Amino acid sequence: MKNNLVQKTVEKSSDILEKIRREHPLVHNITNYVVMNFTANALLALGASPVMAHAIEEVEEMVGLANALVINIGTLSQPWIDSMVKAAWAARDRSIPIVLDPVGAGATRFRTEAARQLMDEAPVAVLRGNASEILAVAGQRGITRGVESVHGVDDARLAARDLAKTYGTVVAVTGAEDFVTDGLRMARISNGHPLMGRVTGTGCAASAVTGAFCAAETDAFAAAIGALITFGVAGELAALPNPGPGSFQVGLLDALDAIDGAIIRERAQVAFS
Repeated sequence: MKNNLVQKTVEKSSDILEKIRREHPLVHNITNYVVMNFTANALLALGASPVMAHAIEEVEEMVGLANALVINIGTLSQPWIDSMVKAAWAARDRSIPIVLDPVGAGATRFRTEAARQLMDEAPVAVLRGNASEILAVAGQRGITRGVESVHGVDDARLAARDLAKTYGTVVAVTGAEDFVTDGLRMARISNGHPLMGRVTGTGCAASAVTGAFCAAETDAFAAAIGALITFGVAGELAALPNPGPGSFQVGLLDALDAIDGAIIRERAQVAFS
């Protein structure tokens, strides 16, 4: 028997998904070469409309057409950072929600400083990363092996709360169990499957899906929870046939297409602390 807060949260998550399916929000992604195709297909399967555009000559105009901006620093260079900052300014001026994925922060100084710069340049609605990335953005010793976390989600809980309070943002730390906080409210999401960690781009896709949820919901805390529940449940559904990593990736797209409010209400695992 779900308590009242959990029940309302699950219903809210279902409602946001249905709104995405009705309205097909445009999500502008400045993301990395490795995941462009997969994240675009994940957004299409969910019901959103993706656009991938990083040229500095057009990012302001493209942001003006979008309902959300997702910035992902996975394959980084200085011209890309310049485009990201320009896009973030445009989103700020138009009150368009920004999701930042600080891929690999903590691995190199260049990445870590870029992530912190983007946090400073414009209001980020949701910062979504693994534990090591969040620790690095917070200025703590978050050591990242390539783009993989060497810390557990619990290691980053206090840093996530501090970041959320400092920047007035929502921080989502993803891993075996996800943790979401706006500095005051805290939620834990237990949906997902271990195969999600064996396919390149699942974290990036989770950030893109979070962008779609932010496009459809003004409460970024509720949007982040709904996105991670939905993405985690899709991972569980994709794993039911017991696939390998390759067929799991395809199954994940199919599951994002098939998931609906009834499935979310049945399978959501969320708790508050």
